[in-house]
Amino acid sequence: MIHVIGGGIAGSEAAWQAISMGVPVTIHEMRPGVPTAVHKTGKLAELVCSNSLRGDKLDNAVGLLKEEMRRLGSLILTVADRVRVPAGAALAVDREQFSEGVTAALHAHPLVRIERAEVPSIPVPSDGSPVVIATGPLTSARLSAAIATFVGREHLAFFDAISPIVLGETIDIEKVFRASRWNRSLRGSQAPDGPACGDDGEGDYLNCPLTADEYHRFHQAIVSAEKVAVRDLDNTAFFEGCLPIEVMASRGPDTLRFGPMKPAGLTDPRTGRRPHAVVQLRQDNLAGDHFSLVGFQTQMTWKEQGRVLRMIPGLEQAAFVRFGMIHRNTYINAPTVLAETWQARTRASLLFAGQVSGVEGYVESAASGLVAGRNAARLALGLSPVAPPRVTAIGALGYYVSHATPRHYQPSNITFGIMPPLEAPPRSRQERQLALSRRALAALGRWIEETRVLPQPSAVGPRA
Repeated sequence: MIHVIGGGIAGSEAAWQAISMGVPVTIHEMRPGVPTAVHKTGKLAELVCSNSLRGDKLDNAVGLLKEEMRRLGSLILTVADRVRVPAGAALAVDREQFSEGVTAALHAHPLVRIERAEVPSIPVPSDGSPVVIATGPLTSARLSAAIATFVGREHLAFFDAISPIVLGETIDIEKVFRASRWNRSLRGSQAPDGPACGDDGEGDYLNCPLTADEYHRFHQAIVSAEKVAVRDLDNTAFFEGCLPIEVMASRGPDTLRFGPMKPAGLTDPRTGRRPHAVVQLRQDNLAGDHFSLVGFQTQMTWKEQGRVLRMIPGLEQAAFVRFGMIHRNTYINAPTVLAETWQARTRASLLFAGQVSGVEGYVESAASGLVAGRNAARLALGLSPVAPPRVTAIGALGYYVSHATPRHYQPSNITFGIMPPLEAPPRSRQERQLALSRRALAALGRWIEETRVLPQPSAVGPRA
């Protein structure tokens, strides 16, 4: 028996990997009895921030990581592929159908038991069963304190923010245009030995174009808007990969134009020109009636969000399904605690996964859960834990969290930069990235055969 504490993305993936290897799992999930600041339901793998799992092509690192996880039998990717919504070259999902799919798959499996109660301390099962802590960035206060005691130091922490969602029927379609940046879409090639093809359709994003004057007024409104007062905000950093728009705006008048509002790769068909700036709206559900503002994490008060965001062309009469918000994330200093196998160095039967383990992003969290779950199962079966090759994206992620410099450690997304370089890299950046992907997938295939840890065929059906 394996105990998985936390039923988010990482915990759900860890449990699925273990049961796919024939090992029973108990998932301990405190919701809905004990709520968090941002979750709305008690479903497993609920997405509380974006509905995007980011790029899905092999010329970017997170696309490679997804493909590796597919080949390793990932539940998260299986369900995500089934409920994906249009998002250009990215993988985005209907968040409700996604969590429902993951929940249904685990509820239906005969080797899974789900206990709905808070775990206030790190358990030490009498039978020595492995434990996977995958409680996410919103770990309960009591368990967080217990983890801090276990690792021998205070948790690191940062603030994170959530983007608003707008009701589709309230968008002024006459003022926006549909397009994917650089015409990239999922209809493009997924082959690791060739470039991605272009989009042969209208595009997957709604784009709200701004003139220079509109952008200047919008920037000033963001800078001067009233912000939510958050305790400890002055002493806690934001995660650089998910900065609120007002933090970016405060860094200079053009920061947003080179960030979430960059117009690169977009042409307004009504003018034939690139806009001065643009706000992209990404479909948030399969029904196509909810759209999230891409990259618009914010700590503005809800009243100010209603005022400022309605300055965006096309959103003057927008009705918001959800306003943005800010919350505190905590995570361990992984290089001082974890091995490449996601095991705690001082207790081999204890593993960490997900954002609390020191990674950032949905896919990275699921990837850590995938390896932790498989290694917990190996421990339960009397086998030695194994780490994927470092030349793979999933192996490089484990190597990074266990070998990074502990001082000023901050969670990382997967990047090609943390993977070993090629011996004879091509000149073209895209070709180098595709070459890294080819090498990784070849190494992964050999590793699967050598370790014989490939899960049995998934019980949730074929991918869409």
